[in-house]
Amino acid sequence: MRQFLIVDADDTLWENNIYFERAFDEFVTFLDHSSLTPPEVRDVLDAIETANAKVHGYGSLNFARNLRQTYERLCERHIEESDLQTAMRFAERILDCPMQVIEGVEETLAYLAERHDLTLFTKGHPDEQKLKVDRSGLGRYFGHTAIVKEKDAPAYRKLVHDRAMDPARAWMIGNSPKSDVNPALDAGLNAVFIPHAHTWVLEKEEIRPVEGRLLVLERFDQLRQRF
Repeated sequence: MRQFLIVDADDTLWENNIYFERAFDEFVTFLDHSSLTPPEVRDVLDAIETANAKVHGYGSLNFARNLRQTYERLCERHIEESDLQTAMRFAERILDCPMQVIEGVEETLAYLAERHDLTLFTKGHPDEQKLKVDRSGLGRYFGHTAIVKEKDAPAYRKLVHDRAMDPARAWMIGNSPKSDVNPALDAGLNAVFIPHAHTWVLEKEEIRPVEGRLLVLERFDQLRQRF
């Protein structure tokens, strides 16, 4: 029976957070704080990102804004505008990073697209996410692409309604408990959790037990054995 497979993009289909982590490491070196450790700097950045995401959303340009604000809060020397621009460029350069599709993804999508209805469901800045889809070359495997500000339970319910999906035959596939697994299960869908070693810390949370079916796989290409 054909299923409705809803697939996450960042860190499910291609590498993403590794570039944000690299930018953060460069930022910490540039900040050169006299007492705060990198994890302590990260805590300040996380708090800023959590607050700003509710207003500005996600993506490298918003990350640049967050780095700027973190620098303004933690810098121990006179702040020059050129310093703020440097802090932001660490994030802005993420868009220039090579597109690295995760091993086994394209072959698996080609297999699944012949058997099921595939929807790409991602959050972030629309232009940035569309650029990633285009650069990846994976868009052709999806019948529909949806880019939203936040992937919460209402967003999943709207997607299911708009695409006339049967929730009992709908599966959300992704690496984030916060954005892919828990809200999909809360919305009455099933979910496939594929952990990623570099999932963004703000996307991590405990998976909540619900009535929907949950599969946990180690690799994306294992979907061929399940669907």
